[in-house]
Amino acid sequence: MTDEPIDVVIADDQELVRAGFEMILDAQPGIRVVGVAGDGVECVELARRLRPDVVLVDIRMPRLDGLEVTRTLAGERGGGVGDEPNVVVITTFDQDDYVRDALRYGACGFLLKDASPELLVEAVRAAARGDALVSPAVTVRLLGELQHGPRSERDAEAAGLSTRETEIVRLVAVGRTNQEISEELFLSLSSVKTYLARIQAKTEARNRVEIAAWAWEHGVVTSRS
Repeated sequence: MTDEPIDVVIADDQELVRAGFEMILDAQPGIRVVGVAGDGVECVELARRLRPDVVLVDIRMPRLDGLEVTRTLAGERGGGVGDEPNVVVITTFDQDDYVRDALRYGACGFLLKDASPELLVEAVRAAARGDALVSPAVTVRLLGELQHGPRSERDAEAAGLSTRETEIVRLVAVGRTNQEISEELFLSLSSVKTYLARIQAKTEARNRVEIAAWAWEHGVVTSRS
């Protein structure tokens, strides 16, 4: 770990939202906003030029929407950026239909537009360290839409997940952080990270958000879990 600040680019077509996020993040130690964009094309250009650690991107933007920005910056080819930034999607509760695509395009976190300043800061820090944040509210409401049916044991076994790995998948899917999983299952943080790496390999997930999506999609966790 270095003491270098976390560089952030904010993309939103609403000036008040951009200004509010910028003010909150710039006031935090170890975080600096290096660019703001009012549309998707400008966001991609800034990301390619400034190489931020994290990009906060709104779903609905002119010229290029947040889904295409996410696919360009966080997709498999990285859009020519090199070290791809971690993209956190800014969403609202009426945009459930976007979540599936955003996950598949490589988003590493979801943040509600009315999130608290504390959650905004936590989401940026989590994304920067590769430990993406999905708040429980977003997880249950949005990822729950991916649920197809109660097939938990069968699907977990088909993926080769052990009982312990299945437990961890369920906790990730309801928004638990690594620290919370560690405390709940009486595991060290390093053990949790090792399990998550194995789970990613077995489910072909790129990050913990995709692990959560996999869990909801395959019925490993349900709204009643």
